Amino acid sequence: MIKLPATDGSLTAYQPRAESRSFTPDSTPFADRSVLAAAHVVGDPLAPNEPFGPPLGPPPPQSLDWDATLAFRRHLWSHGFTVAEALDTAHRGAGLDWPTAAELIRRSGAEARAVGGRLAVGVWTDQLDPFAQHSIDDVKKAYLEQLEVAEEAGATAIIQASTALAQAARTPEEYAGVYATLLAQTSRPAVLHWLLPEWVPGHAGYWGHAEAEQATQAFLDLIATHRDRIDGVKVAPLTPEAETALRRRLPDGVRFYTGDYDTYTDLIAGDAQGHSDALSPVFDLLAPVAAEAFRTLDAGDEQGFRGRLDTTLPLARHVFEGPGRSTLFFKTGLVFLAWLAGHAEHSRMVWAEQGARSVPHLATAYRLADELGLFPDPALAAHRIKQYLAVSGVAQ
Repeated sequence: MIKLPATDGSLTAYQPRAESRSFTPDSTPFADRSVLAAAHVVGDPLAPNEPFGPPLGPPPPQSLDWDATLAFRRHLWSHGFTVAEALDTAHRGAGLDWPTAAELIRRSGAEARAVGGRLAVGVWTDQLDPFAQHSIDDVKKAYLEQLEVAEEAGATAIIQASTALAQAARTPEEYAGVYATLLAQTSRPAVLHWLLPEWVPGHAGYWGHAEAEQATQAFLDLIATHRDRIDGVKVAPLTPEAETALRRRLPDGVRFYTGDYDTYTDLIAGDAQGHSDALSPVFDLLAPVAAEAFRTLDAGDEQGFRGRLDTTLPLARHVFEGPGRSTLFFKTGLVFLAWLAGHAEHSRMVWAEQGARSVPHLATAYRLADELGLFPDPALAAHRIKQYLAVSGVAQ
């Protein structure tokens, strides 16, 4: 029995599962949906991973626990997911600098080749000084430098929207020229990743238009021009209704990758007019259960798929809950639950974000994950949550 704290200060006795659920890993990619799991990284406990970086400068190149970080990618591949690497889930732009991200991409590429896994990686411009003004040529060179690393790793490029490009470009033609250059250099169809100004204010005016519908149309025009070079797109944040509407405007054969963590079952299941695929950190969290659901969909059982994936919604909604900045700390839950599951020997994080969520929040995440059967060894998870609660001042 474990005493789990709630946000009102109360303690509730919880009896952990006695046995784990039985999952049979299958590394074969899913047939009916393309599912990219954005993967977390684990910090090196001996590195100066302090809030917003060490006092004397940016994190050093060896700020990751490489063994734990790469082992988790093998876990995702073993269940059939494509690993989406070097995105914000891996602290990209929030503690993971470009040299470390490049090393992560190279190492993940080597691991993918060794196990036959699929890899997609973020291609961005974060090696540029965010406080300086850059030309369009500077932005192109930064993108191309990163694209070369992605290509060498054998990965699909996820071309992320750039605040540096938003500062440098003014017209739709200038944006189109940069993206045409990048897409001409990819050896496999790329994913276009566009975060809207609601999440990244520096993306205001992206695609050369301040008005949302004009920007969306310019985006769609770019996709239509290069449809043979584009696997799919991810645009966020969007309501489910807005996502569905935009998905229906895409050319045939171009996927919409949802990153939704609240209603993803409905979006991925879709309707008579189509469905979303997925590029999301949700599947880092839910890999064994979600894989079982996608195998059920592959077998033609949509109701079984919905039923299985719906069981994951309470945990996903909890881990990603919170207004504004708190939603940024979903990574804390991912790393913490991976530690409880035995995927790492500790839960230290880049920028010390292991302390970014409250004790009651993480205790609830443990309970929901245990109820879902996510822990391969429930006894280990119970032992570790008791350790965590004890050092957090929650006597058992």
